[in-house]
Amino acid sequence: LIWGFVGSDTARFSGFVRGPSAALEYVKALLRGETPHYLGHNPLGAWSIVAMLVLLLVQAGTGLFANDDIMIEGPLYAWVSKETSDWLTTIHKLNFNLLLLVIVVHLSAVLFYLLVKRENLIHPMLSGFKRLPPAQTGSAPRIVNPWRGLVALAVAVVAVWLLVR
Repeated sequence: LIWGFVGSDTARFSGFVRGPSAALEYVKALLRGETPHYLGHNPLGAWSIVAMLVLLLVQAGTGLFANDDIMIEGPLYAWVSKETSDWLTTIHKLNFNLLLLVIVVHLSAVLFYLLVKRENLIHPMLSGFKRLPPAQTGSAPRIVNPWRGLVALAVAVVAVWLLVR
């Protein structure tokens, strides 16, 4: 999440999240057999990422208060009533299945691009670098100082430590 605010141009939410109309236009282009290329996430992929992040936040948040009625309780279980914990546990279980569905759809889209559209999205996801067709090459995105990533990681570690101590 932090990287979505302080990361590279293509990683920041402001750089890749476009309105729903852009995602709809992208779907229409795909249905026409076109493959618009983007240096970062395409509009549909961006909304998929946002959905996954929201679902992950719900999963983590509800898990903090969840219980299994046998032996395991979330670290913040004692902060809420048993009824509230049971309700959050139900949401946690339902959300898990929804999260799995969104992940499967996202991975299927990546495989679709690889096998049908002949566009490898896996390498750019792992390396952070993507080549565009020569006709679309323009100005290169701003490269982020690696220290920014280490600072973001440190902030996340401290936040988790403060939460569970």
